Amino acid sequence: MSTTASDVAATPFTTPAAGLAPMSVREPLGATSDGATVALRDPRSRPREWLAIPGGRVGLAGLLVTGVVISLSASHTELLLPTPLRPLPATLAGVFGRIGLNIGFGGLIVALVLMFLSYALALRASKQLSPRAVLISIAVLNVIVLLAPPLFSTDLFSYVAYGRLGATYGINPYVHGPSAILLDPLYPYIGSQWVNTPTAYGPLFTALSYPIAALSISANVFIYKAVAALSSLVIVGGVWRAARLRGMDPVKAVALVGLNPVILVYGVGGGHNDLLMLAVLVVGMYVLLTDRRRTSGAMIVAAAAIKLTAGVMLPFAVAMSAGRREHSDERKRVLVGAGAAALVFCALGVALFGIGPLHLFGTLHTIQAQGGLHSIPGFILTAIGLGRFTAVAGLVLDGVFAVGLVWLLRRVWIGELDWITGAGWATVGLLVTAGLLMPWYIVWLLPLAALSSDRRLWTASILLTGVALTSL
Repeated sequence: MSTTASDVAATPFTTPAAGLAPMSVREPLGATSDGATVALRDPRSRPREWLAIPGGRVGLAGLLVTGVVISLSASHTELLLPTPLRPLPATLAGVFGRIGLNIGFGGLIVALVLMFLSYALALRASKQLSPRAVLISIAVLNVIVLLAPPLFSTDLFSYVAYGRLGATYGINPYVHGPSAILLDPLYPYIGSQWVNTPTAYGPLFTALSYPIAALSISANVFIYKAVAALSSLVIVGGVWRAARLRGMDPVKAVALVGLNPVILVYGVGGGHNDLLMLAVLVVGMYVLLTDRRRTSGAMIVAAAAIKLTAGVMLPFAVAMSAGRREHSDERKRVLVGAGAAALVFCALGVALFGIGPLHLFGTLHTIQAQGGLHSIPGFILTAIGLGRFTAVAGLVLDGVFAVGLVWLLRRVWIGELDWITGAGWATVGLLVTAGLLMPWYIVWLLPLAALSSDRRLWTASILLTGVALTSL
């Protein structure tokens, strides 16, 4: 049986002692002084290295460049600023305020599209990237967006307003909206749709807003944005460690979360408390994976005391071990921790706000009912001329979500579905059926998708990211 040059190419660095190729073939290829053979490749199959594009690095570079462009142009590009901040006061412009870059509507669309494409490219080529490159890029992007003025949303001014209502004026923020402090210098910065709306946040977050309420407006803005940036990094750290515990690629997992444009531009850029809620929730998920179930239950409830959305995770944390008789006390430990935390936060709520937090559910229902075009079902119905049926569709979709939630929980309960995957799909259902879907709500899904082995959930998170970035 004869040996061809391509056979030799398939076995590089063969030696005479190895006996893998006859001397008659090896010698004409050029033997070295010690008798080793230099492997040759068929010229027709030689890859063109100069055409090989390092996609992962290009993706990271694109994210960094677009992040810098958006941050530098924020103070002079109107669409990056919420309406109450136009024109932007010098005290809120941040360190980039003196840079007069105005990219306009077209430039902003191009920047966001390129940012999304860079994100998708970085994810696709994440195996090419070193952990250091990904983590440094995430840290740099968070710092860049932190130094920009508030982007897209006035929500953080509402946080300040609710803190001032209680801490400065002695008004219950669960009963009254910011219109109760009409003469406060903060009032002009609050979005018109929220001036009569009481707080929609949990008692823990509202209590945390009290100590800093007396500080200047600019100091509050920086603090809320800094909390969002630090929360983003905590989420990345929690996802990294949880991914390793679950036997997953941590670089790929944190790339999905930490490089996500919605987390960066909307979450950190807007200083949203969703990231603080998510940071506590991700740590709670991590400690559950390490079998500290009481602590996990308590942390999930703490996250819900920041924003009620986190409560969706609790039944899945309970259901994950319900069907295993050899660990029959596991769900009890989760419930004990959750119950203890619930008592603490209920006591905190009563002490600071009386029965005010009971109005929270009514406030949330009112907000969701007014979503209109800012929801997937509302947008679709309006586009096809059936916008008047949005309220009816909302009721139907609420029922669909409830049925889907029960079905997912049952599958987790009997061991047919991973608990994080189940919680991820429940979050998808919550987002798709919501009466009000703001772009930064997409961040609720990202850690769950990153820690799930279901590629469809991964795809859903990327598609929803694209949807969020089109919601200017």
